[in-house]
Amino acid sequence: MAVELKDLTKVEDNYSKWYNELVVKAGLAENSAVRGCMVIKPYGYAIWEKMQRVLDDMFKQTGHENAYFPLFIPKSFFSREASHVEGFAKECAVVTHYRLMNDPEGKGIVVDPEARLEEELIVRPTSETIIWNTYKNWITSYRDLPILCNQWANVVRWEMRTRLFLRTAEFLWQEGHTAHATREEAIAEAEKMVHVYETFAQDYMGVPVVVGHKSPNERFAGAEDTLTIEALMQDGKALQSGTSHFLGQNFAKAFDVTYTNKEGKQEYVWATSWGVSTRLMGALIMAHSDNNGLVLPPKLAPIQVAMVPIYKGDEQLAQMKEKMEAIAAEMRKLGISVKVDARDNVRSGFKFAEYELKGVPVRLAMGPRDMQNGTIEVARRDTLTKETVSQEGIAQYVANLLDEIQANIYKKALDYRNSMITEVNSWEEFLDVLENKGGFISAHWDGTVETEVAIKEATKATIRCIPLDAKPEEGKCVFSGKPSSCRVLFAKSY
Repeated sequence: MAVELKDLTKVEDNYSKWYNELVVKAGLAENSAVRGCMVIKPYGYAIWEKMQRVLDDMFKQTGHENAYFPLFIPKSFFSREASHVEGFAKECAVVTHYRLMNDPEGKGIVVDPEARLEEELIVRPTSETIIWNTYKNWITSYRDLPILCNQWANVVRWEMRTRLFLRTAEFLWQEGHTAHATREEAIAEAEKMVHVYETFAQDYMGVPVVVGHKSPNERFAGAEDTLTIEALMQDGKALQSGTSHFLGQNFAKAFDVTYTNKEGKQEYVWATSWGVSTRLMGALIMAHSDNNGLVLPPKLAPIQVAMVPIYKGDEQLAQMKEKMEAIAAEMRKLGISVKVDARDNVRSGFKFAEYELKGVPVRLAMGPRDMQNGTIEVARRDTLTKETVSQEGIAQYVANLLDEIQANIYKKALDYRNSMITEVNSWEEFLDVLENKGGFISAHWDGTVETEVAIKEATKATIRCIPLDAKPEEGKCVFSGKPSSCRVLFAKSY
């Protein structure tokens, strides 16, 4: 668990550099030898595993089952849904050959020109096409519906500009793909799942999100409607953190997936897809962390409590270790993950800095005087405060403290997010807020793609969503001056 403890670049000096350094120094991930790809290190993967475990339970509680579909997709499948192929064509990695050989001219290993595939294969950027080709074999009658499948997988999207967790050529995710007998059922499914994501983001990640519809120009390729959860990072930029799509009958028609209804008539199936990815790791880091390192919400922290003895000599260390292991056992009974750090090859100050950098929510330290007095020092990562408390009842005290830290981390993020939503009514106000404050800008939009594109080209700000709770309000578009019936949220984004 050794880490690089040199000072981080400060958040206020260079946010992007701070983020990149923190991901590496905290031992979450690093760039790999493959351009644009990352190695997720054990500590980072432990956080992802916790996310995965919680989400997987939430999916199963809503009736979904896990399955697995191929990594490779025949190129011809993409051509069946026009908007889908258009949306992903520039990001696809393509397999053309299946064998290597020694170069006859002695120039090393080359592709065998005789081993060209009959049909080229796309490395999965998303799985709608292969899954709907499969569903055709699973669905014949209304009795076969609904199908509620999810898969945990990796996907490849050939990004030119990459950043660890936020945008990489290969990343991990889950993708749900469901099939329904009616339009109403599919729409209800898409709405249900975006609220599952909302609950996870807020209750586990401690990240407040705005739930809303994507504008037509920002929808998923091949969807009739895309619902999104939008989070705000500490630099005032938005991060799309999860999406749920109502696909209508587009993929069912593309792959001829029909069912016989109760009246004996053939109908096309209705579809949804929904997903979150390791991009959530980026959201977790950027929403809470500070100049001292990570700040992790207790519910997702791999180590919730680190215990550090401060001792002189092997005898004191042995006594403290025994006492700490007894306290740790009591905490583990309450479901708390604890690490007793009895390493004798690094100083306690190094350990303190290490756990601070790694965002461990609670640190307990015990010195000789604590042993005599029956006390222990408790340090909180979220507030960087310390207090000395009795060892008696410490397990329940820490359990309550972890709940308090979880709530405090969310409240801090919520207060910040709320302070960064600004209503504007003119183009001058829009530009001023975007340049000098950032965050979400609540503004009127005339509903046209032309205006949306023009605003993006002029400012790099996009419509993040049309909030579900947006109230009807007559006004004028801040850019075109044309009539508008409600406000939408704009922001610069990752």
